[in-house]
Amino acid sequence: MPELFEQEVEMEKRSSWGPLLLVLVLIGSIVGGIGYYVLEMKKGLSPEEATTVINEQLKGRVAKLDFHVGKVESSMNEQPKDPHYKLLAKAGLITVKDLSWNSIQATVTDAGEKQFSAVPGFKKWKNTDGTETYEIPLATRKLVKIDSITLNGPSLAKVEYEWAWEPTNFGNMFDANGETVKAFNTWDRGKLIQKYGADFYHAAPVKVTLRLQKGDKGWQVATD
Repeated sequence: MPELFEQEVEMEKRSSWGPLLLVLVLIGSIVGGIGYYVLEMKKGLSPEEATTVINEQLKGRVAKLDFHVGKVESSMNEQPKDPHYKLLAKAGLITVKDLSWNSIQATVTDAGEKQFSAVPGFKKWKNTDGTETYEIPLATRKLVKIDSITLNGPSLAKVEYEWAWEPTNFGNMFDANGETVKAFNTWDRGKLIQKYGADFYHAAPVKVTLRLQKGDKGWQVATD
């Protein structure tokens, strides 16, 4: 009997430690979670990390002009009598000869070929209809400055920044506020802006708010 009593006492001692251990484990988890939260908040999102993400976002935002060389006929994707051909011709980059009411013969001049080829990102390719497509980069978006970084938790942040266009020589030519574009009538100027890459490339920086999320691969643009 004494042995049985001692066993019961020992079991009671062990059972009394169970809830206490659970409480200690719970407290440890809470403290660890708070510690992780505080540590991550303290680390935050550095301007350098934000700059990397923003530059990656802006990298693909390129304004371009596409036009065709050869016998260019009117279609859903091409209007040979539109003002972009007139602008390039006025600049001495191409020559244009009217073939009919809906077609032209466009030829790149030697000066045009030299200037187009010198632009980073310039491309050209042959088409099945015998024409060639010229793709001319006009401007890229560049980060001007980061205005603020606000943390909304250890893995969420809001970044406010400003970007501006960095135009090529052709971007300057297609600047909507430049003398070359302003020389066209209102209708043609509107077409150049709407369809052929003309824009206000020297306007004030544009302010943007971007939400970022931290995951296994670091800080990235939030998807939700």
